[in-house]
Amino acid sequence: MDSTRKYRRFLWGLLAGSLLLCAAYFFYTSGKSIPDEISVYEGQEAQLDDMLPSELFSYDEDIAVLGGNQYQLQCRLFGILPVKTVKVQSIPRETVFVSGETIGIYMETDGVMIIGAGEVDAVDELQKNPAENIIRPGDYILEVNGKKISDKNELIEMVGKSDGQKMQLLLRRGLEKVTVALTPVMTRDGSCKLGIWVRDNIQGIGTLTFVRDDGTYAALGHGISDIDTGELLQLSEGQLYRSKILSVSRGARGNPGELKGMITYRDQEQLGSISVNQYNGISGSLNERGKKELAHRQMEIGLKQEVTAGPASILCSVDGEVKEYQVEIREIDYRGESSNKNFVIHVTDSRLLESTGGIVQGMSGSPVIQNGKLIGAVTHVFVQDAASGYGIFVENMVS
Repeated sequence: MDSTRKYRRFLWGLLAGSLLLCAAYFFYTSGKSIPDEISVYEGQEAQLDDMLPSELFSYDEDIAVLGGNQYQLQCRLFGILPVKTVKVQSIPRETVFVSGETIGIYMETDGVMIIGAGEVDAVDELQKNPAENIIRPGDYILEVNGKKISDKNELIEMVGKSDGQKMQLLLRRGLEKVTVALTPVMTRDGSCKLGIWVRDNIQGIGTLTFVRDDGTYAALGHGISDIDTGELLQLSEGQLYRSKILSVSRGARGNPGELKGMITYRDQEQLGSISVNQYNGISGSLNERGKKELAHRQMEIGLKQEVTAGPASILCSVDGEVKEYQVEIREIDYRGESSNKNFVIHVTDSRLLESTGGIVQGMSGSPVIQNGKLIGAVTHVFVQDAASGYGIFVENMVS
């Protein structure tokens, strides 16, 4: 009898524990699905309810004003249990010109970027690595022996004239500036080398997302990083140029495709400047030629709470002409833990699938349209599924 009673107690305890775990999981996942910050159009605060995971959640009527157009709301489960404090910003409606045009990008780094270090064949026939444990990939050389340098040719010239004497390098390492000493190695061919690989510029092809009335623009939806270090490039200056798509390398499982094109680096082909390179894309200003050629359809910006799973479209140019292709939005992360991977796109348009296999390199920045509004841009392709990729909320690009 005692053993039966104990067994029943065990079962009731197991059931109660399971219910508590389920409740805790529901509470946790629901909290994660609610954004930490939300933007709403002025006078459209009712949009906030669209972000709640179910009718079991609600906002307090009391508002904590933060100043300006910002305030805080407390979200609760069953109107009792506090789940999350949400920051709300009221913004005016904005209309922009969507593009979808392919652009040529040229950027110069702020200083000379160090990619890595290696061994040098010294004059004494020994292998030496003068920069080992001194420099780090991603460091930027700002000055050599107190003289500012702007490109790798200046660095090569100064090292060549060093006669093997120790050199003082001022580096930017993350948010800090550090000074290191390196001694060039005299090589068998009579030249001096520091044993480092460097880069001072980068170029490629991307897609312009939108243009404002004043000519400022946003493109790519993700920042430009160094291909070797993966670090976001520190921008000194950059320009946009006309580009011409020559061919398309179709994407396939395990092999991302690519738009292959030509960029003409001439003044008469320049379309604008690049002033910002950040995780959510590049931005700057178009010149008069750029505004005339790249700004197309006028459209209102849609906020993230207006984005829904289902049909949408993208604008891109894979054959020299901007066309609209059908896609499907399958998953949405309203909380936005990654600032440029906010929703999943799957290409459904047979024309695009036939020509590119889906999403390929060079399409980053392609505008995503839903319900007549610009709601985001393409940012990444899935390596194992070329027809699918990520998109960014356009409000993340705007901000």
